[in-house]
Amino acid sequence: MKFLIRPSSLKGTVNIPPSKSHTLRAILFAALAKGDSEVRNFLHSPDATAMIDAMRAFGAKIDIAADRLSVQGLSGQIKAADNVIDAGNSGIVLRFAGALAALSPAYTIITGDHSIRHNRPVKPLLDALCELGAFAVSSRLDGCAPIIIKGLMQSGITSLKGEDSQPVSGLLIACSFLQGKTTIEVTHPGEKPWIDLTLFWLKKFGIEIKHKDYERYVVPGSAQIDGFKMDIPGDFSSAAFPIAAALVTDSELLLTNIDMNDCQGDKKLIEVLQKMGAKIEIDDAKKTLRVCKGSTLKGMTVDVNDFIDAVPILSVIGCYAEGRTEITGAAIARKKESDRIHAIATELKKMGAEIAEKPDGLVIFHSPLKGALATSWHDHRIAMSLSVAALGAEGDTLIEGTECISKTYPTFAHDFKAIGADIEVQK
Repeated sequence: MKFLIRPSSLKGTVNIPPSKSHTLRAILFAALAKGDSEVRNFLHSPDATAMIDAMRAFGAKIDIAADRLSVQGLSGQIKAADNVIDAGNSGIVLRFAGALAALSPAYTIITGDHSIRHNRPVKPLLDALCELGAFAVSSRLDGCAPIIIKGLMQSGITSLKGEDSQPVSGLLIACSFLQGKTTIEVTHPGEKPWIDLTLFWLKKFGIEIKHKDYERYVVPGSAQIDGFKMDIPGDFSSAAFPIAAALVTDSELLLTNIDMNDCQGDKKLIEVLQKMGAKIEIDDAKKTLRVCKGSTLKGMTVDVNDFIDAVPILSVIGCYAEGRTEITGAAIARKKESDRIHAIATELKKMGAEIAEKPDGLVIFHSPLKGALATSWHDHRIAMSLSVAALGAEGDTLIEGTECISKTYPTFAHDFKAIGADIEVQK
């Protein structure tokens, strides 16, 4: 699928889609719970489908309706998967299901798409599971999927590198269901707000995990959680795109389903944009955010590690900000769905951006952008970021490979057309 995008002026209201990160955790914890759970207002996406299929493979019963999931949980007792688990394009499914697989005495094989098999390292998790007595290997011995895991792992002491938060989160969840206390030592901890999100979910069920500076966790074990009902909040990672679109087109937009009290780390982008000069008004009572006209953005240095998914869209904003914008702390962004540092730099250069890669980030100077032929690198955040860039560029932009946007924002084109974006969807 392709997007043909022309410069546009925007106006109206955007209802932000449900959080992917909350949706996937809700499905997983519902599968582990005792009894029935209901997950309402969940994100309909390929990643959610992959997590549903993975939990069904472990024995959970999940019924899908238009606005909710009904889950009959496993009471923490993982069953032998009767087929290979396909994580699709989801690093969360790979790492979380991989950790849970070590709770089963049977062999579990997990694979995924090209990105999962070649760009999403899982060796830190495999090594940590082995330290706890599991069998956990990469089938090609390259530290990536396909992976083969067999339990039963036992409580004890283990360690892993933490630049990517997902292996740490997966291990915290799985170790909560072991008998006895487990100590997890983490070197180079990163993406800390996403660890906080996992700790939030564990605490929700009375599982108190103590940690010291995200470097040492003590997991009490013997967890038992009851079924629950939950409405999934809006996704701040997705909200970044209409916010940025309003800024680069000097338009006024109202965003709904924005809960600033939620613990998602990507809400920090809003604070950064305000520091850059964005006129943004927040109404906590109504759960709305308004981007106002007349913002003058000024470049600044931003350590983006706490909201790492914002690297592509912040790079676009840097093109429209006065002076110099530098993004730091983003090295792990090279190991996402694409090498996001290289991907966004490559595509924005096609549009005339003055942008340079660094090992852990980017340097961007104010750059009038022009329409170009661009590609998504099969990465939803690259595709949406380029779409925003095109709305403020001179001339037409054609973006190839936009079907990947369904991963987090399946209604992106529809929502943007509704607020005035000139987007033509081509097959």
